[in-house]
Amino acid sequence: MGSLALAGLGYKGAMSEQADDRDDRAIVLYDDDCGFCKRLLSKFLTWDRDRRLRPVALQDPEATRLLAGMDEGRRMASWHLVTPDGGVRSGGDAVAPMLRMLPGGSAPARVAERIPRTIDRAYRWVAANRTAISRRLPGRERAKLRAERRIAERA
Repeated sequence: MGSLALAGLGYKGAMSEQADDRDDRAIVLYDDDCGFCKRLLSKFLTWDRDRRLRPVALQDPEATRLLAGMDEGRRMASWHLVTPDGGVRSGGDAVAPMLRMLPGGSAPARVAERIPRTIDRAYRWVAANRTAISRRLPGRERAKLRAERRIAERA
């Protein structure tokens, strides 16, 4: 997750041919250099009991293919969700579609859809303050290792 949330509305990326045999999975593109981002992604992967999300680091060549045509600055400025139909959502705009893919996520997704500006502002604030937030969380090193293991299991 970068310091800005840039809407990916209407942007179509090319789904990777190697993504997965399942066509109901979405790909979550995240910043592999961000410990806080990995911790948060790990929490969503834990919630994702049906394994409908597949993490891919923004630094991975697959991310470049998935976000073909998106310049590197925009690509690295935010996290992105590539939906099973190939649509791309970024930053706060990606929250509701991702929640819909999680067990019990429909109700929170409906709330997020009703307050998109608030969700986007909250995303931007967290992204801009992720380092300070991360410093205040207990057990950073252990949590980072757990997150990295979970992400690797799901990749």
